Amino acid sequence: MTSSRLNPKVDEFLSKSKKWREEFEKLRKIVLDCELTEEFKWMHPCYTLEGKNIVLIHGFKEYCALLFHKGALLKDPQGILIQQTENVQAARQIRFTDIQQIVEQEAIVKAYIMEAIEVEKAGLEVSLKKNEDYTVPEELQNKFEEMPALKAAFEELTPGRQRAYLLHFSQPKQAKTREARVEKYVQQILDGKGLND
Repeated sequence: MTSSRLNPKVDEFLSKSKKWREEFEKLRKIVLDCELTEEFKWMHPCYTLEGKNIVLIHGFKEYCALLFHKGALLKDPQGILIQQTENVQAARQIRFTDIQQIVEQEAIVKAYIMEAIEVEKAGLEVSLKKNEDYTVPEELQNKFEEMPALKAAFEELTPGRQRAYLLHFSQPKQAKTREARVEKYVQQILDGKGLND
């Protein structure tokens, strides 16, 4: 690991890390041994090949992880890749709770990184669900019928904003809660804004 390949923003990130510092440093060394370019994206160390994201290091309360951007395309012979939530389509994580796990799995982790590099070199893409594949909750459909302008405004939103609304509106089990969520965001949709704008 030559110092010329180290990104100063990642150095700063590591110096401020309290909980997972030792684990992050070990993961960094492993990833850099795989000849990837170290960048800093989304407030985390991110490793790329010719500008394409391969893997990201991040930490949570209970674990730290390597996130493979196209992890859904990896073979996963060890059965260690985890889909963060059911709505995550492409990314997969390998999670660690201590430095010893990383040390013990170093060869396996490198093999997964090398496979991720090969996936990128081959130009493979994860086929993502289209917005049409998501169910429009009945409560939103009813509101569209009641207010055609709402349907028109919704269709003008970017696909990502539409998807965020569909997922948010579909989450609650009770119709009353789904209806309340739709009602709460009517004006925001009419204003052309996304869920978190």
